Amino acid sequence: MDEQETKTEAATTTGRRPVAGTGGEHPAGGAGRQPDADAGGEHSAGGAGRQPDADAGGEHPVGGAGRQPVVGMVGAGQLARMTAGAAIGLGVRFRVLAAAPDESAAQVCADTVLGDYRSTEDLLAFAAGCDVVTFDHEHVPQAQLAALEQAGHVVWPSAAALRFTQDKLAMRERLVQIGVQCPRFQRVSTQADVEAIADRYDWPLVLKAVSGGYDGRGVWVCRSYADIAAVLAHGVEVFAEEYVPFERELAILVARSPSGHGAAYPVVQTVQRDGICHEVLAPAPDLAEDLAKDIIRLGLELARDLNVIGLLAVELFQTRSGVLVNELAMRPHNSGHWTIEGARTSQFEQHLRAVLNLPLGSTVMAAPVAVMANVLGGDDPDLYSKFNHVMAADPAVKVQLYGKAVKPGRKVGHVTALGSEPAVVRDRARRAATYLATGVEVEGP
Repeated sequence: MDEQETKTEAATTTGRRPVAGTGGEHPAGGAGRQPDADAGGEHSAGGAGRQPDADAGGEHPVGGAGRQPVVGMVGAGQLARMTAGAAIGLGVRFRVLAAAPDESAAQVCADTVLGDYRSTEDLLAFAAGCDVVTFDHEHVPQAQLAALEQAGHVVWPSAAALRFTQDKLAMRERLVQIGVQCPRFQRVSTQADVEAIADRYDWPLVLKAVSGGYDGRGVWVCRSYADIAAVLAHGVEVFAEEYVPFERELAILVARSPSGHGAAYPVVQTVQRDGICHEVLAPAPDLAEDLAKDIIRLGLELARDLNVIGLLAVELFQTRSGVLVNELAMRPHNSGHWTIEGARTSQFEQHLRAVLNLPLGSTVMAAPVAVMANVLGGDDPDLYSKFNHVMAADPAVKVQLYGKAVKPGRKVGHVTALGSEPAVVRDRARRAATYLATGVEVEGP
């Protein structure tokens, strides 16, 4: 083989995990680099001398001899749309559950079922004939997930794992239980509870919705008692968290199969503004190799400890003393869109491989640097009229549009640029995304 694939079950540890950046045991290789051939090759499920988890399935892929497996994805947003493209290449039959025929994935997926993800009846009807059911969002209620599993359907990730993305307080409590560093937090129910926490943690104080919320929604930075009262007036269940003065935000994307095999992509930097991801830089610039290794290990260990099957995205705060886990997602993720062109195996193909218990794909980068920039809706609803300019100005930039109605601030597509000079690649991606959104040519970095 001319390359080693980053496939390994996370090493078993006891006690508290080392803080990323403080040393400790490292997996072979580093961010975006494959292990050396003599440093260990492809590992069997469970790692050397250890059997796979009893509930993690066997070594065999889903489906039957000569039969195409059917993967059903609940949700028909852009993540399902891009997964549909990966399914075509794998020869996998792909079905989506959409709320309406004009949803992003429903526009391109022939096997679209209309229904409500909150309806047990609709979910069971959708799952009939599917070999595996998976998701492009975390909003299916636990009762409905349990009904799918009790009816004998294979659901990845499982209801037990998805709980830690649906309930952010449960996620925080679980992270503390297994020794993972995250911001300090506290359950709260009254104004007095929150004020006491604010005085102990110092200002500002962060209040977060226990469930729901994305792209900055459900997160409030409070700088006064009046701010706290305004948030509590919404009647949303929240918890209090310390405000972290981080240096930048990072993310690690890993995959895990029922056999216990794992694969990790390079650590990336995400650039957020107003709670919305604008850019993803792969690999994260100027990230120390030891810290990158620790973050990769952290992602693989979390996938194992939470028994995640499929993709796991871990969003992190980098501080002067290490990293803190901020959010988790168990599905394809915005921080991994660059992998469509920027990695040997896209995150969407990897997710399908994982839930079907197929061998995981290589995470080697296709170029030294990849930058993804989100296209956010503006005042001009016509994106396609700008294609000529963007493609003529930079024929190598890749555009992905989601078929969604343009609304201010809404993610309606993304662009990816590859190259070798981080500043140049970032500028190319930013200029293309800005022109698609606004029709204005921007100059300089």
